[in-house]
Formats: sequence, C-alpha cells, structure tokens
Amino acid sequence: MAQSSSIESVLQEQRVFPPSAEFAQQARISSMAAYQALYDKAAADPAAFWAELAEQELDWFKKWDTVLDWQPPFAKWFVGGQLNISYNCLDRHLTTWRRNKAALIWEGEPGDSRTLTYAQLHREVCQMANVLKSLGVQKGDRVGLYMPMIPEAAIAMLACARIGAPHTVIFGGFSAEALRDRLNDAEAKVVITADGGFRKDKAVALKPAVDQALEDDSVPSVQHVLVVKRTGAEVDWSEGRDVWWHEVQPTVSANCPAEPMDSEDMLFILYTSGTTGKPKGVVHTTGGYNLYTHLTFKWTFDIQDTDVYWCTADVGWITGHSYIVYGPLSNGATSLMYEGAPRPSNPGCFWDVVEKYGVSLFYTAPTAIRAFIKMGDQLPQARDLSSLRILGTVGEPINPEAWMWYHRVIGGGRCPIVDTWWQTETGGFMLTPLPGATPTKPGSATKPFPGIQADIVDSEGNPVGDNEGGYLVVRHPWPSMMRTVYGDDDRFRRTYWEHIPPKDGQYLYFAGDGARKDKDGYFWVMGRTDDVLNVSGHRLGTMEIESALVSHPAVAEAAVVGRKDEVKGEDVYAFVTLEGTYSPSDDLKAELKQHVVNEIGAIARPGEIQFTDALPKTRSGKIIRRFLRNLASGEAVVGDATTMEDQSVLEKLRQGA
Repeated sequence: MAQSSSIESVLQEQRVFPPSAEFAQQARISSMAAYQALYDKAAADPAAFWAELAEQELDWFKKWDTVLDWQPPFAKWFVGGQLNISYNCLDRHLTTWRRNKAALIWEGEPGDSRTLTYAQLHREVCQMANVLKSLGVQKGDRVGLYMPMIPEAAIAMLACARIGAPHTVIFGGFSAEALRDRLNDAEAKVVITADGGFRKDKAVALKPAVDQALEDDSVPSVQHVLVVKRTGAEVDWSEGRDVWWHEVQPTVSANCPAEPMDSEDMLFILYTSGTTGKPKGVVHTTGGYNLYTHLTFKWTFDIQDTDVYWCTADVGWITGHSYIVYGPLSNGATSLMYEGAPRPSNPGCFWDVVEKYGVSLFYTAPTAIRAFIKMGDQLPQARDLSSLRILGTVGEPINPEAWMWYHRVIGGGRCPIVDTWWQTETGGFMLTPLPGATPTKPGSATKPFPGIQADIVDSEGNPVGDNEGGYLVVRHPWPSMMRTVYGDDDRFRRTYWEHIPPKDGQYLYFAGDGARKDKDGYFWVMGRTDDVLNVSGHRLGTMEIESALVSHPAVAEAAVVGRKDEVKGEDVYAFVTLEGTYSPSDDLKAELKQHVVNEIGAIARPGEIQFTDALPKTRSGKIIRRFLRNLASGEAVVGDATTMEDQSVLEKLRQGA
C-alpha cells in the first residue's frame, strides 16, 4: 500500500499530552495501568469479560444462555437473552432521581428550543409506539425515517425499538432516488418524515422528496407516511396514506410496555456506501449493540451525572444512532441535539450553544474543526467555553495541527481530546483514548478499546512492523459488530471477512482503512484503501456518483476520485467523457453537478468536473484510477503505465483536454 507520503508527515509527530492529575483523579478509568488491566482481562477471556459487563450495565428481561456463538464470519451475542433497548434508555431511569432529569435538550436553528425529561421522553415514545401500531406496524416490520434534526427523530427511533420494528434512518440530505432505493431494499412499511427542517438560514423541504420517491407505487411496501409539522410549509397530501404526527399523537394511550426482544433481533438497518454502487444495508441487532454503545460512551466520555453532552452529528448517520440516542440515553445522560450549523447569519452558533447550555462534552468532526479554524479564533474566544471538559472527534483522521487548534482554542489547553476511530459497521468506538488514562498524540486514535483486538497486517494477513503501513483489522468478534448486509450474506462475507484470506480458521475483520502502529502501540489511521470517499465525514461510493453522472444524457463515461480538501477532508473530482453531440462548457459542468445533487444529494456534489476525450484504461478496459488520483491532486503521475491501452491519454489529461 502506498502510504509513505502520509506516514512521513505523521512520523514527525512527537507531542504527547498526558491527562492532568486533577482530571485523572476523578475519572472512571484513571490510569494506563487501569486501562491495561481491563484490556488484558478482555483478551484473556472475552466471553467472561463481556458477560460480566452485560450483567452489570443493562437490564434484561431474561438472561442469555450463551455469551457468544461464533460461526465465522457470523456472530451471535448473548444468545437466548431478552431485553429492549428502549427500556434500557428510558424505563429503568424512571424509578430513580433521573426521572426528572433532562434526557434530550433540543435547540432549533431559528432559536426555538425544547427540553424533554426522561419521564416526558418516555411518554412521547410510548405514544408514538402506539401510533405506529395503529398504522399497522408489527414486530419485525421495517420503518423508514427521513427526518430533520428534531426531537421527533429520536422519539421515532426509540418508538420503533420499543415495539420491535427495525428502523432505517435515511439522511435528510439524500435525494428522492437515493431514498427510494433504500426504502425498497428495506421493504419499509411506514415512512416518518417532516414537512422540512431548517439548515443554514433557510427552510429545507423533505416531504416532497418522500412524495417523489413513492410516486407511481414505486415503493409498494409503504402503506403510510407520518409527517411532522416543523417549518409550516405547504405540502402535497395523499389522503389515506399521509398522516400528521401532531394530529394522531394525542389520540393514543401513553402506556406501551416495551416488547421483550431477543438479543439477536434486528434493531436497525443503516445504509452505507459501497464500492459497487449499491448501498449496503448494515444490520445491527439489539443486545450486543446496546451493551457496546452504552459502555463505550460511559468510558470514552467519562460520563458524570452533571454532564451536558453534545454530539453535532446527524441522526441519519451511525454517530447519531450510537452517540446521540442509544449510548447516552442508556447511561441516563443529558444529550443535546442541534438542528442548525455554522451559517452566514451566525458563524459562531456552535459556541453560542456551548455557552447557553453549559456543554461539558463536545463531539464533532475534523471537517467542522477545519471550518472553525478558517473562521478565526475570535468567534470561540468571544464566548464562555469554560464548561467544556472533554472534546471528541469523529468521522475521519484529524491532522495534527487541527488537533492542536482544537486543544488550544476550544479546550483552553485543559480538555482531553478523544479522537475516535470506528465505522457504521462496528457500531461503536474501536480505537479511542480514555480521557483519564491515555496520553494522547495529535493525529492518533491511540489504542483499542478494551475487548477490541486490533492489528495492522499485510495483504496476506501477516502482522507488519512498527511504523509500516498496512491494513487495519480486528482479530476477534465484539458485541456491536454488524451481523450481515441486509439480504446479502454473501456480500457481507466477501466485503469484510474474505478480503484478507482466512488462515487456519482465523478470520480477520477488514475495515477498509490503511493504518500504521508506532513503537508505543498507538494506531495512526491513514484513510480508505478502497474507492469510498470520505467527504466531510460522509462515506460516498465512487460508483454511486459515477452512475449518477452517466445517467445524464450528455455523459458517455465518468470516473470519480477523491482530492484532498482543506475543509472537507476529501472533495469529489470527476473526469467526464461526453456523448458525441455535446460540447464541454461551464454551463454543462454546472448542470452535471446539479444532476448529481438530484440523484444522490448535495453531499455528493463534485467539487470539480474535468472533461476529457478518453480515460486511462488497461487493455482489458479497466480504468486506472491511481493515475486519475495523481492528476486530480496535481501530483506527478507515478507507476507502471505499460498496461495502458493508449499512452497519449495521460498527456491529454495533463493538459486538461
């Protein structure tokens, strides 16, 4: 793997930041010796380690018979056990002082706000669970959510979990076509949406995309659409299908006992981009996911009863599932949701929210941090950020200088930074510092969470030496691991477990990321090894974007690569060959960019489109993408070009032809 240029830059990183004695003294895990003891205990007997924690941390209706049933690559955890994640997030707190504690604090972009205590949230979740039942949703039926960042999104998730109806949350930035594909794959029975939401100083419509996705009975499984009134925009209405949330909620009982769920019953499907163009439906189940998100949140954020925790992600992504809703609420924490984003009318809005609510735990993405840096130090310095005690980062590797700015300007030099590496597929943090124990190094996700046996190997599965680039793998199952790709066990096996050939019955989970490990055992994640781009922390398949471009009548062929971007991490760079009757123009570029937005969503909009007469291909017709990556980045084209069908293509591309 060609990781050398990245590795050379981070090998220079010598700065180390140990936890302060004051912080370590009050932390749940207060030293590296304590971390190592937990790690060694888990490695010695993983089943006993997880069983003890499952008994201590969760409420079960029925205890399991078997901790782990591992039939590679398929795992079942706490087999025979019964519980309900909605119960663990809500009901069990109602008999304690937390009954009247804030569970969700919500701040809307226009400035409206709402706080729901655990008792109030429980009531609304029970009502919505009964609404879903009244719409014909039964245990096992899938429910699609296409929502803005409003409390109803979390309420709907917990209501689905309460009655055993797996949810599939589809990010509100996706287009009608992308929404249709996902609803069809999941065979959703009901869709929950809103008229719209607020984003960057304007109302963004959502209901029209749902109407478009469902037109002409193109998603035959959907029987009802439940709509939240958020913006007040006028919407088209399908009588008999569409239902207003605010009209049906008061008509049902607030009593809805949580359905006992088998530990391995499906909790949700979450779609993530794949290299083949067809999104993968990542399946997570109930018991192991509940335990792992609960524990990783508790230890990584050192949660205390007085904390106000804010994760800036959207609930449409795994971060929102695990660390806005399920992990925090299972711990009885106060979780803040924010509808807005830094915008022209208020670029410092994040720091207003921190100051207003006394946020103590702040979790955001490197792409946001890089945007904050560009806005200047004066915005955060104009607010009181003294309530902050832990900072987190998620979504992609963070470059050391952005880490240092975050530490110095936002954390005032006093807040530990937990740089977390994990994936939709893993369910929860895999590599992370524990803030009271782990000395941190800017740019490193540090060490595996206790119970995670991570390693760096070559393409044959052999461990590599210190500071050698390789593939990041996990050697042993963990409770919140994805169980399969929905409806496609074979794809699950191929994608994650056979990329590195199994040897002697040992299967390695292949994360798809390149990484290295330094002499101290710290992991440095270097980025994707496949053709999935990481744009502002969102994973996008190149094939999806190429397919969208080629669907335009002007495009004969397209190849998409990633180009480094100071703010987004990666930007979409497209090489496009036109059909014979079309000519390159700026107007056509703009049209193609908008076409991608219409097909996939604004997050996939190409930053640059380069027209070309031909693409560099092997004689067998395969596009040589490494050359395109070089060209997009303005680097010298390196590597063996002897397999190219037409050597002149590269020179034309260099000249922008």
